[in-house]
Amino acid sequence: MPQIVPIKDLRNTNEISEKCHSSNEPIFVTKNGYGDLVVMSMETYENLISTADTDTAIAMSEAEIKAGGELFDAKDAFNALRKKHFG
Repeated sequence: MPQIVPIKDLRNTNEISEKCHSSNEPIFVTKNGYGDLVVMSMETYENLISTADTDTAIAMSEAEIKAGGELFDAKDAFNALRKKHFG
């Protein structure tokens, strides 16, 4: 369940940091009752970026296949890579 805190709670940085690291989820910060900021640990951010990068690569691959891109048999591709890199 998302954690929501008012912006005045950002004064206690140690508490916010502990919340971020213990939950591994972003904390939503409100200002005057409306969403204003999102705070998260570095680990959570890096996982989020990694997931986004993977999703983007998959979407690009699917678009390339739809556009008629060349497909390779997995065994042939891996054999070619082994041959190229390991002799």
